[in-house]
Amino acid sequence: MKKETAPINTNLHIRILVAICLAIPAGLLFHDPWFTEGCSFTGNLFLNALKMLIVPIILSSIVAGILNLPDVKGLGRIGAATALYYLSTSILAVITGCMFVFVIKPGLSHSIPAGQILGLSKQALADTVNLTSSSLSDMKDIFIRMIPPNIVAAAAKGQMLGIIFFGILFGISGQLINPDRKKILATLVQAVFETTMKMTEIVMHFAPVGIFALVAKVFSQTGIEALKPLMIFFLTVVLALGFHFFVSLPLLLRLFRVSGFKHMKNMAPALLTAFSTASSSATLPITMECVEKRAGIPNRISAFVLPLGATVNMDGTALYECVAALFIAQAMGIKIGLFKAFVVAFTAVITSIGVAGIPAASLVAIAVILKILGLPVEAIGPILAVDRILDMLRTSVNVFSDSCGAVIVSRIEKDG
Repeated sequence: MKKETAPINTNLHIRILVAICLAIPAGLLFHDPWFTEGCSFTGNLFLNALKMLIVPIILSSIVAGILNLPDVKGLGRIGAATALYYLSTSILAVITGCMFVFVIKPGLSHSIPAGQILGLSKQALADTVNLTSSSLSDMKDIFIRMIPPNIVAAAAKGQMLGIIFFGILFGISGQLINPDRKKILATLVQAVFETTMKMTEIVMHFAPVGIFALVAKVFSQTGIEALKPLMIFFLTVVLALGFHFFVSLPLLLRLFRVSGFKHMKNMAPALLTAFSTASSSATLPITMECVEKRAGIPNRISAFVLPLGATVNMDGTALYECVAALFIAQAMGIKIGLFKAFVVAFTAVITSIGVAGIPAASLVAIAVILKILGLPVEAIGPILAVDRILDMLRTSVNVFSDSCGAVIVSRIEKDG
């Protein structure tokens, strides 16, 4: 997916897989309080480090992304078509994710919230129900919190909608100032963003330890019972990703008289590389080669659409964030209506773009969505047991969507 792992951490996914494989049997074997407390302490340190990075990452990435955009007037037909495609497919992906969660209900076990099975504390469940029922029941409340009177206070309280709105407004305003000063501002914000990326990279060096602790704690407290809701969650994500990959995107291609099956065949080397590396940025050279030499797309199209897609177009990631957040909400007994689902979907699209290119992008983005819903970030813990394989799958969806975008934009240019 748009760079879930940094280039210098090419073996990180192997270490995480090993940590998960060791954590499950360790949790099943050891039930002593000292083991559970030790895992809780270590896992909380890791989660706190992620929480610490949420505000600077989201704010700097959104502002830097907007400031680094070229002049809108200079984008022309290619830029407009690319932007429309990326936005449309991201929205389509999160709608697909919502649809599968509401149909399958992975967070429920025999119609009962699976929070206790997953080791989520009763107090956390009670606090969450009280918090969300009072803070998200009114649409007016959402818009009021979207424009905070004090941005520093909003950051301190973790009011992420306000942070996102401020970042977008700041970035757009920065585009409108004197070009020389805009260049200075863009350089400064980009430096801050790259620094936060480096901080995240440092934190992710300890991810195997943190993930081991979080997963082991779940299985130590709940035993084998935790596997059932996790497997249903895993199946829900796989089915949703599969629907977007095999149905939604091929149908879009068909609208432009392109065979979806043939395009999949053309992109096979890139898709296999994306699946094995879990990084669309690392796959980019192969993606460009497949799109140009196997699908016959001109370089002037692919050279613009694909690098941009490897940065901002993350259908699979947005879908996964949406499903994960709704799964956790279901597991904690939170009823998600249409408007709450819209808030989750909107945030998933924004954060999937905003955190592109950083290690553990999904963890940060899911944490943002959970804070917006008033859910504890600690609830991420259980899904880490199945996250790595899903990471590889959603990377393939991201890369395939990028390639479909290049084909569709090329068709629009040709027909235009």
